[in-house]
Amino acid sequence: MPEGQDLSELSDDEKHLASLGYTQELNRNWSSFSNFAISFSIISILAGCFTSFGLGWNNGGPAAIAWGWPIIAVFILVIGLCMSELVSAYPTSGGIYWWASKLGGAKAGFYTGWLNLIGLIAILASVAYGCATFLDLVLGTFSETWLAGYSLTRTFIIFVIILIAVAVINIFSSHLLAVINNVSVWWHVAGAAIVIGILVLIPEQHASLSTVFATTVNNTGFFGGETSSVGFLFFVLPISAILTQYTITGYDASAHLSEETMSAADGAAKGIWRSIFYSAIGGYILLLSFLFAVQDVDGVTKGGGAVAVIFAQAMDSKWVGIVLLISTAGQFFCTTACQTSASRMLFAFSRDRAVPGHQLWSKVNKNKIPANGVMITATLAAIITLPALVEVDINGAPVPVAFFAVVSIGVVGLYLCFAVPIYYRWKAGDSFPVGKWNLRGHHKWMAPVALVEIIVTSIIALFPTSNLGAPWDPGFEWKYVNYTPILVGAVLILLWIYWHVSVKKWFTGPIKQVEVADLA
Repeated sequence: MPEGQDLSELSDDEKHLASLGYTQELNRNWSSFSNFAISFSIISILAGCFTSFGLGWNNGGPAAIAWGWPIIAVFILVIGLCMSELVSAYPTSGGIYWWASKLGGAKAGFYTGWLNLIGLIAILASVAYGCATFLDLVLGTFSETWLAGYSLTRTFIIFVIILIAVAVINIFSSHLLAVINNVSVWWHVAGAAIVIGILVLIPEQHASLSTVFATTVNNTGFFGGETSSVGFLFFVLPISAILTQYTITGYDASAHLSEETMSAADGAAKGIWRSIFYSAIGGYILLLSFLFAVQDVDGVTKGGGAVAVIFAQAMDSKWVGIVLLISTAGQFFCTTACQTSASRMLFAFSRDRAVPGHQLWSKVNKNKIPANGVMITATLAAIITLPALVEVDINGAPVPVAFFAVVSIGVVGLYLCFAVPIYYRWKAGDSFPVGKWNLRGHHKWMAPVALVEIIVTSIIALFPTSNLGAPWDPGFEWKYVNYTPILVGAVLILLWIYWHVSVKKWFTGPIKQVEVADLA
């Protein structure tokens, strides 16, 4: 506690935080709605449903998306409910890392924290790059003077500009961030509704039920493009799940912002599961509107499964531009929220001295913002996306292999780190000190379901998304490789070395800034 401050002067939130060992360093001015808003903004159906649609289309087609989204979403909600119980008990900025350390020890916390940080930086990179791609499309649609054709270099430059813009917004004010996230919720609700309305009313014809729910596609090059083989069912089709798994992620932001949220033990917990629930419903309706707007399945497949191809088939350029603009703005809101979440995680992890240069990343400016953490996470997001400058196409259609890779890195990093505290909470059983919001014993079946889903989808995220990226294929080239297993594997090896050479000698997990003997 600050010198001279009595325990009785603290709010309930500050007392709870003090019981976990921390002083109130960040501004606690976020409402429960703002906490929900940031997770809802990061999930962003206007981002994931648009930018990663190709993963679903190329690896299963309309049927994979129409059936896969609701099934995977139910499993993700189970994961989110398990995490809601954890954040209610331990509402700290460290979130997942803190929970893992508390329940599983310093080593579990160390690896969990790094997986979380890697995942958040990859999600920031993927959303910002998707936003840049769609902004380039919008400018090309509305401006006759905009340079014709797709340019990797131009898109990357826009990507860097977007990262700089959201970093400046994040550094400026936490109050401004809360306002932006509140606006973002209504933009996503109204924007998605408008897009759905346009796709229902403007196209002269719509796809049939059989086209949407029974048509399969294999645009990967694996198994000769067949959609009825065992290989398709167990190798290609599962990759379509990453569309849902990637879109409905980042909801751990509610935990990372819990130290800035009023009544966090209840508000942050509800922020997690509600953001998943409402995004799952809205996202499914939005995806169905895409699928029913398809005029030519083969044309979309030749276009690499891009949503822009669907829109161009169904409407004239004016309506296409409006839809793309709504999505691009939503993606910018999402990028801003992703930057906030990544910087808060780095702040918390550095506060416990688990990151090299922790003095820099745990420092807050006069506005109580971890400005250095904002800048370094934005820089790392740009670095891991550098492979996007390499031109890649399959069957003449540009395919964003690097984008799909950072998507997969985000999925693997985030969901594996979620698994650690969920496992230890399950293991703790009735000895776990539940918070104000809890599962009332349902963790006994929810936790194992969540763990199995995470393990399966994390393995799937390592699969190559093109036959040309498989080492055993005669046409193998490095530019087609899904570099997720390379990057994640290399980082884990380095962390293993770092742990055994140095970290285990001094790292004991979360550091208590304050000692509170009795909060009664």
